[in-house]
Amino acid sequence: EVQLVESGGGLVQPGGSLRLSCAASGFTFSSSVMSWARQAPGKGLEWVSGIWGDGSTYYADSVKGRFTISRDNAINTVYLQMNNLKPEDTAVYYCATAGAGGSRITIVTMTFVSSYDYWGQGTQVTVSS
Repeated sequence: EVQLVESGGGLVQPGGSLRLSCAASGFTFSSSVMSWARQAPGKGLEWVSGIWGDGSTYYADSVKGRFTISRDNAINTVYLQMNNLKPEDTAVYYCATAGAGGSRITIVTMTFVSSYDYWGQGTQVTVSS
């Protein structure tokens, strides 16, 4: 059974930092594309960042230069380091994977939230003074 468990969210002031973690199990993590997405209040799910098994990383324009995605294949965990946070980053953040179906994902389709079959429960990030 695929499981994704996020942690690390919280309340932070504008300009601050947070690091989110996602512990994964139930699939071959090291070869799987992993992504982070977020959902702001009243808005749809937005892809934020993704990382391939070889460590290649991609980011939405809205977070490029501020967020860094990374993975530790030894402990099946993906991270999202978020710096210089802005109020518009306030959202529930989810990690996602396609698991065994990840081979169909391309550099283009990795930005589509519909490409992912498994999602964590989410962690709330609130940026406010």
